[in-house]
Amino acid sequence: MAQPGTTTSMRRALRREVPSTVGLLADEDDFAAMRRYTTFRFDDHPAYLRQVEGLLKTLAAQGGHTTVALFDPDEYAAYCDETGLDPDHPASRSRYTAELAATGARVPYTGQPMTTLVPTLIDTAVRRATWEYATMLLADTGPCAECGQDIGQAAFDRAARLLTRLLEVAGPGTHHLVCSVPAADEQLLALLHTTRDEQGPAHLDTAEGAEFVTVLATGIALDSPGGVVLRTTTRGARDRLHGWRLTHGNLLPLTEAEVFNAYCTDARTGEPIAPEPGVDYRAGFPLAPEDEDGPFPH
Repeated sequence: MAQPGTTTSMRRALRREVPSTVGLLADEDDFAAMRRYTTFRFDDHPAYLRQVEGLLKTLAAQGGHTTVALFDPDEYAAYCDETGLDPDHPASRSRYTAELAATGARVPYTGQPMTTLVPTLIDTAVRRATWEYATMLLADTGPCAECGQDIGQAAFDRAARLLTRLLEVAGPGTHHLVCSVPAADEQLLALLHTTRDEQGPAHLDTAEGAEFVTVLATGIALDSPGGVVLRTTTRGARDRLHGWRLTHGNLLPLTEAEVFNAYCTDARTGEPIAPEPGVDYRAGFPLAPEDEDGPFPH
């Protein structure tokens, strides 16, 4: 028979094996929406964030893995309606949070302050929503009426080739890429960070790469007038900015003047913006052709 001290020690060890998920109301509007439930006892968002941070620190001190998920009140209400749960009950919020652990926008807690955690979580949610919307648009394109090929898949394959070739020609350094594509009523935006040594291919996050390729593919499939910009940082040198215009399924280099105007013009007002110090604005470089890609045929 195990001694009481041994049992307690074993339970603590087992607790470290159990992951935790904390649902977070990241902004004040979502927080205000939850206050309609009588069992939600908080009435001040900053105080709520401080309490959540204290909880996260306590869970981290216990040695387990903790994930923070974005808690959306509207989606929570819909979840309760679909499952027949009472939304004004802590157990219902707990079950919904458990669902978020598998399907929602989430980030691991590693001790970062709330001033870092909250923006990161919101950015993750925006990226996820963009990827899901772009994926839906690709799926809706259907097969080509002439050849029967899946247009979305063909566009995705071409976008992946374009990104690979761009990174190959960009060379060594730390690269920050932005792809912007107008689609229906949304402006799709994808970001990608990569690094490349003197030897070997670029190193990139798999999820970021998939999101970037999906948004670029959406522009290709819909023949949208999108674009890609690249910022490269190398040690001991000025940053370099390059740009391309997405036209008929290909990335065509912008001129140096076009790149300068794109970065040094306020997109909302059209007023000029001072150039960023320590940065060179350069034309986009031609991408190495693969079978001399022509216009996207679908």
